Amino acid sequence: MGSGFAKKKKEAKLMQEQLGKMQNQMQTLEVTGTAANGLVSLTLSGEGDLKQIKIKPECVDAEDIEGLELLIKTAHADAQKKIKDQTPSIPGFF
Repeated sequence: MGSGFAKKKKEAKLMQEQLGKMQNQMQTLEVTGTAANGLVSLTLSGEGDLKQIKIKPECVDAEDIEGLELLIKTAHADAQKKIKDQTPSIPGFF
């Protein structure tokens, strides 16, 4: 029981340190997603919170609200993908 337990304890401590580093990175990470060559852009925190949204005036058409909604969704999906791509993974975790 001695050496196996010590090894597991050491692995758990290492994983906890890695998780702490990952949480710190996520708190400071910000990504910007865009749609339609920058007509709509939005910034998300690493935790997925919306920080900023920008819509260029030429994108706004009272006759096509659904088009604007789609651009916002596209920019949001782009930002979420960037968060996922920039999130470090811990081997054997998740």
